[in-house]
Amino acid sequence: LISSVDPKFLNLTKVDDQIYGEFRKTFKDLKIDVLDPEELKSEPAKEKWRPFCLRFEGVVEDFNYGTLLRLDCRQGYTEENTIFGG
Repeated sequence: LISSVDPKFLNLTKVDDQIYGEFRKTFKDLKIDVLDPEELKSEPAKEKWRPFCLRFEGVVEDFNYGTLLRLDCRQGYTEENTIFGG
């Protein structure tokens, strides 16, 4: 599904725009094209991610499930380029 639809037209939830807006408010300077694992997994990062995710409890089903992320969006899903965010 993800590879067959232009991502700008793909909505995974009814509140995608709200989630993205809140994401950008919380993580203003986070580069999303090439992720730094420290910005996702360090203790200071977890202190920001937990409250962010909890905002969507009751709004998004399975709001606290993890996901696989590509560290570099220009590369495919490989063991070296993938991290579990959760």
